[in-house]
Amino acid sequence: MNLQASVVVVGGGVMGTSIAYHLARAGVRDVVLAERDELAAGSTSKAAGGVRAQFSDELNILLGARSLEAFGRFREETGYDIGLHRVGYLFLLSTPEEVASFEAGVGLQNSLGVPSRLITPKEARRLSPLITTDGLLAAAFSPDDGHCTPESVVHGYAAAARAHGARILRHTEVTGIERHGTAITAVATTLGRIATGTVICAAGAWSRAVGAMAGVDLPVQPLRRQIAVTEPVPGLPAGLPMTIDFTTSLYFHAEGPGLLLGMSDPDEKPGFATDTHDRWIPRLYAAMERRAPALLDLRRTGGWAGLYENTPDHNALIGEATSVSRFLYATGFSGHGFLQGPAVGEVVRDLYLGRAPFLDVGPLSAGRFAADAPRPESNLV
Repeated sequence: MNLQASVVVVGGGVMGTSIAYHLARAGVRDVVLAERDELAAGSTSKAAGGVRAQFSDELNILLGARSLEAFGRFREETGYDIGLHRVGYLFLLSTPEEVASFEAGVGLQNSLGVPSRLITPKEARRLSPLITTDGLLAAAFSPDDGHCTPESVVHGYAAAARAHGARILRHTEVTGIERHGTAITAVATTLGRIATGTVICAAGAWSRAVGAMAGVDLPVQPLRRQIAVTEPVPGLPAGLPMTIDFTTSLYFHAEGPGLLLGMSDPDEKPGFATDTHDRWIPRLYAAMERRAPALLDLRRTGGWAGLYENTPDHNALIGEATSVSRFLYATGFSGHGFLQGPAVGEVVRDLYLGRAPFLDVGPLSAGRFAADAPRPESNLV
């Protein structure tokens, strides 16, 4: 293979396919996406599928809200049904500090058009009857949030990108980035060389290695997260929200007739391992006993492990490198990448075209760490 491309997108998850789609739809010719495995085979297919705008950072709120709009019209725009359920996100709050933090967050979200609100423990249990309110002080709820199917989003964007002329290469691993001085000249792959002047890194947990090929430091660290799926739950409410016990990070939402659930594991060490293990189960059961004891009676029927792509401040890296021309990146989303994929695709398209995006993402540049200007996100799941 010996190709010529105006831009090569590295990574075939939600971020890469969204970027390829938005570029091709904008009329950019010869867009090539390279994915070393199958589309969505990395972190996207292992995501819990939550979509929300309930964040503490203004940029994340706006990226989430913009993406919610895009998910809402996804079927009309691409022809793909993504199984979108607008059942809301419910954050359960058990300490005065959590309540104060979310109260401030709700105020900021409301000022930006997000209809979130603080509610009482009684109302929280009405929305999510599997929980107990013992020790619960309040909850934060936004009805516009929800969940959908990550793989369907990826395949919808990929099909639409192809329809607009993009070329998608599966089983094509990027092995190097060629430069002449500070200018990118080509991408080397396992299927051959692709001559290009622009690379966009959307490689998720593997982005640090891709950045290094171009001499760009992308401080992304992989971390395994696990998900469990349960047997059918009798009488499961149709509108059950994505429910998160913020103190423990236990979360669950409906998955078919059963539940999908997970939580963070503070004992997990950074690395690329994606095999499943049961070391996290005692902590999971303790969290369920504390906040949702009804879950203890459910039998696990499946589960999987995937990778978060964490940065030091748990916020994304979006921008264009200053040390090499032209290397753009959208990575390091630290668990909220899937839900921001549509909006970030728009942003990266505009950065590539040299026009102002709907949102100034300058503060999310990878250079913020060298400048000692981290931008932490508080509402992490």
